[in-house]
Amino acid sequence: MADDTHDWTAAPGAAQRARSVLAAAWSCTVTAEGTREKLVGAHGVTDDGRVLLHVPEDSALLAAALCAPRGEPSAVLEFADVAPVPVRNRIRARLWLAGWFAVRDGHLVLRPTRVVLRQPSGALVVDVEEFAAAEPDRLATAEARLLTHLADCHADAVERLTRLVDHGSLHGAVRVQPLAVDRHGLTLRIERLRTDGDVRLPFHAPADDVSQLTERMHVLLAQASAASCPRALQRQRTDGDV
Repeated sequence: MADDTHDWTAAPGAAQRARSVLAAAWSCTVTAEGTREKLVGAHGVTDDGRVLLHVPEDSALLAAALCAPRGEPSAVLEFADVAPVPVRNRIRARLWLAGWFAVRDGHLVLRPTRVVLRQPSGALVVDVEEFAAAEPDRLATAEARLLTHLADCHADAVERLTRLVDHGSLHGAVRVQPLAVDRHGLTLRIERLRTDGDVRLPFHAPADDVSQLTERMHVLLAQASAASCPRALQRQRTDGDV
């Protein structure tokens, strides 16, 4: 069994990351039997990772499913994980679910047979059984609200957190924004004139809810307050004040 004292170094695995994207996404694009539709606020997820699509009675997708020769047409669902805070390259990940549709009580149900998660580091094929067994990150559905509040109301705290970032990573930085948060850590987006990069600040222990996240953030800020101010940002502020 893994030592829990080292759990703070963890990051979400691919299966949990995929389930988190699915849990937090508000829209998806569906392709089935030559039909392609974008649905907004129309999907749900079962505990085992099946996707429920609530479509109108006159939907071409529903008609395709009802008229499919084998009764279960193949389909591909695409979900985009969009950063809630305005940054360059706001798409943090894309999730593709391929599988078979079934019609239940006038709704479409997708049973995934292939799961692909594409992140900046590359595309990963997620084991279907692992995907079905995984749970979303416990902060996934609250992440957008938490990050926008941090960016809009606590810009000073974000700047203070840069004291925990390696000085070299801040070279040429013109703006730093909170990009993502999960129960294991906070990710900052460092934007330069033409490029950008991401830096992860791990929590000392996983956060299971928003109150624990608040405590973890206070620990990070205390660590940042004890650290020296990055020379790169000091120089930028001085230059900007001239």
